[in-house]
Amino acid sequence: MSSRGGVEDLGVTGAPVALERLRALLRNEGGLIATLVGEDDLDRGPTGDRAVSPASVAARGPRAQGRREEYELLVEAIYEGYLLHYGSPRVVRTPEADLRVLAGDRLYAIGLARLVDIGDTVAVAELADTITLSALAQGAGDEPLAEAVWAAGARAVGWGPSEEHSRAKGLVAAGSGEAIEAMRTSMLVMPSTP
Repeated sequence: MSSRGGVEDLGVTGAPVALERLRALLRNEGGLIATLVGEDDLDRGPTGDRAVSPASVAARGPRAQGRREEYELLVEAIYEGYLLHYGSPRVVRTPEADLRVLAGDRLYAIGLARLVDIGDTVAVAELADTITLSALAQGAGDEPLAEAVWAAGARAVGWGPSEEHSRAKGLVAAGSGEAIEAMRTSMLVMPSTP
């Protein structure tokens, strides 16, 4: 993620332990997904720098208190699904585009199902919106906006949504030129209730 409104702004560094846990989870799943788990550079981003994960942001929030490791793992799974669709995945390796999409969808499902098991419907909604809005941004060729959507979405999972974040999501959905600044600003606002 870039430093332009990304998760670095929250003072978060990579989460190699969470990635190792994700690797173990996928191997335990068995089947095709287990055969796609890679061994190398799990804590490095697409450009070789220390990876910064939205999962770390979400896990540090008060909404994740008492379940920080679980939140970090499930958000990491969902984020890895996103990276399979649009970026450079850190855990799952496949050279085939169709298989990347299927693996990404499976990771989305794993993470969201774990959220449902926890009973956190607010986080399910936030991450579903994050997946959708980041896909819209990627479809428009706006990677910085997609990064801002992920950073703000992770913040909303950990700290709770705010009116500013809801407004920013509406601007992204509408394709507004104000969307990226609104999304970045929404990360700075504390919600009224976590």
